[in-house]
Amino acid sequence: MSADLPSSDPAAVAVSIVVPVRNEADNVAPLIAEITAALDGRWAYEIIYVNDGSTDATADRLAVLKKAHGNLRQVRHDKSSGQSAAVHSGVRAARGAIVATLDGDGQNNPAFLPDLIVAVESGAGRVGLAAGQRVGRKDTGFKKLQSKIANGVRKAILSDGTRDTGCGLKAFPREVFLSMPYFDGLHRFLPALVRREGLDIAYVDVIDRPRHSGVSNYGFFDRLWIGIMDLAGVWWLIRRKKPTPAVTEVF
Repeated sequence: MSADLPSSDPAAVAVSIVVPVRNEADNVAPLIAEITAALDGRWAYEIIYVNDGSTDATADRLAVLKKAHGNLRQVRHDKSSGQSAAVHSGVRAARGAIVATLDGDGQNNPAFLPDLIVAVESGAGRVGLAAGQRVGRKDTGFKKLQSKIANGVRKAILSDGTRDTGCGLKAFPREVFLSMPYFDGLHRFLPALVRREGLDIAYVDVIDRPRHSGVSNYGFFDRLWIGIMDLAGVWWLIRRKKPTPAVTEVF
């Protein structure tokens, strides 16, 4: 993993926006413009694109855009490692105390980022996750069906109280995310893991929209069996959670 580091003062960054991408060259410029429009003047922020082994012109487009956006960073995976790995790399590289994420295909509208960030800020340490909940999804019928089944099974087993964990629009304290056990598929189980730590979740309805261009890079069948194994693992973690014992200082 390598990074193009910004010239701005790292200490000034309050919010980090993490965008995982693979082969999304045509979607980079319009999405960065929308992120800028949503956040300029509200927070000191940085945009971290995690280039997950792209083989198209994604890296070149980001290099050009860096000239106009001093707060833009690019973190690169030499080979594709998946969405969870990309998000994890971005959060590790982040300099803001609050991190917000969104998908790089344009389906997640950056206009909802402020609502997510404010939900974490106003939580005063009690909110471990602000989760976008998609309304009016623009996916294919098959993709909506698979999500409905996956969400139903997950809710029944984990009782995480979340109707939609697949939405890329999320915000959380950086230290909370990094305290979670890391595994492939982590981003889909954040609500259950945050609740496991005794923290609250804020929900924000977001309007889904079609991707700007290109095709989905993360499919259903390539993650089905891994997802089932992850679900069993998260269920085990929750079952094994024990309350922290009260401690009295004796001397």
